[in-house]
Amino acid sequence: MKKNITFFLSFFMVAVAFAGNPDRQGEAGAYELLLNPWARSVGLNSLNTSYVRGAESANLNVAGLAHTSGTEIGLAHSIYLQGTGLSMNAFSIAQKMSNGGAFGLSFNALSFGKIPVTTNGLPEGTGATFTPTFFNLGLSYAYVFEKKVAVGITARVVNESIADVSASAISLDAGVQYVTGNEKFPERFKLGISLRNIGTRMRFGGQGMNYSATNPDKTLPYEITVSKQANEFELPSQLNIGMAYDILPEENLRLTGAVNFTSNAFARDDVGGGLEFSFNNLFVLRGGYRYEIGLVTDGKQSVYTGLAGGLTVNIPGKKDSDKMMSIDYSYQATRVWGGTHNISLRLNL
Repeated sequence: MKKNITFFLSFFMVAVAFAGNPDRQGEAGAYELLLNPWARSVGLNSLNTSYVRGAESANLNVAGLAHTSGTEIGLAHSIYLQGTGLSMNAFSIAQKMSNGGAFGLSFNALSFGKIPVTTNGLPEGTGATFTPTFFNLGLSYAYVFEKKVAVGITARVVNESIADVSASAISLDAGVQYVTGNEKFPERFKLGISLRNIGTRMRFGGQGMNYSATNPDKTLPYEITVSKQANEFELPSQLNIGMAYDILPEENLRLTGAVNFTSNAFARDDVGGGLEFSFNNLFVLRGGYRYEIGLVTDGKQSVYTGLAGGLTVNIPGKKDSDKMMSIDYSYQATRVWGGTHNISLRLNL
C-alpha cells in the first residue's frame, strides 16, 4: 500500500509540473484532441477520469485500458454542434494480455464536410470544393499492479492538412488510476489522474504557403516565388484529476458519484460532478455538469451550458460470459446550435 501511494503521489507531482500556464489561453491549436467522441464518457461530461474503462480510455485516461477483459472493439460517431456540419468518427481496439497489461489502438478523424473553394478573383466560389483532413492515431499500453494501481501511456501522431498545406506533431498521454474498497466491493473508491497532449509544436507548411511576387530589385524585374513561413503553435495540454465513489455498490443496482477537476494550459480550468446509475449492468443512465472557473468573472460564455446526459444499453452474450455488445448515446447541451450528439457501439469479445 505504501508503494502504491508513493507512486501515485509521484505521478501527481509530475502531472502538476506539466499543467501549463493559464496566461497562454487561446495560443494553442489542434483542439480536436480535446473532443471526446465516446458517448459513455461524454454522457458524464468526461468527468469519469477515475474509472473510464476499455478501448475508449485513450481519449480521457489511458490507465483504464488495463481493465479491459479480452478483446474490445469500439466505433463512435459524433455530430458536433448540430447545424454546423461538423462531425467526428472514431475507432478503437483493445487487447488484454496474459501478464496483466493491455494494448490499444485508437483512431479519431474530424470531418468538416465539403468547403467551397474561393479566390481573390472569385470570392463567391469557383464551383469546386475541398475537404480538410484532421486525424490522430494513437498506440497505447497500460498495466495494472496488484489489481489496485493501473498506469498507461499513449503515443499519438497528429495531422492536419488540405491539398497543399499540412502540419503534424507527436504527442504523449499518461494516466494512472487507483481503486480501493472492502472485501465485498474492492473497487468502491476510485481515483484517477491523466496528463494529455504533451508533444511537439506544429507548423503549417507546403506549396500552399508559396506565392508569386516581383523581384524587389527593380533593375531585374522578373517574377520570383516567395515562401511564407507560418508561426508554430503548441498542442492543448490538459491535466485531469478525478474521484468517484459507489454510493450504492450492489451488483444489481449501482449508483456512482464522480467529481473531476481539469486544468487546461490554454483555456479556463473547469470543475464538475456527475451521477451514474446502473440496473443489473443492462441499463445505465448518467448525467453530469461541468463549470468553467472564471466564467462569470470575465463575462465570456462558453458554447456549452455545462449539462450533459446519456444512457447505455448492454446486450449480454452467452450466460456467465463476459462477451457483450453495448450501445451508448449522449447529448451535450449548447447555448447556440443544436447541441452535440454522440453514439457509440462497443463489442467485448
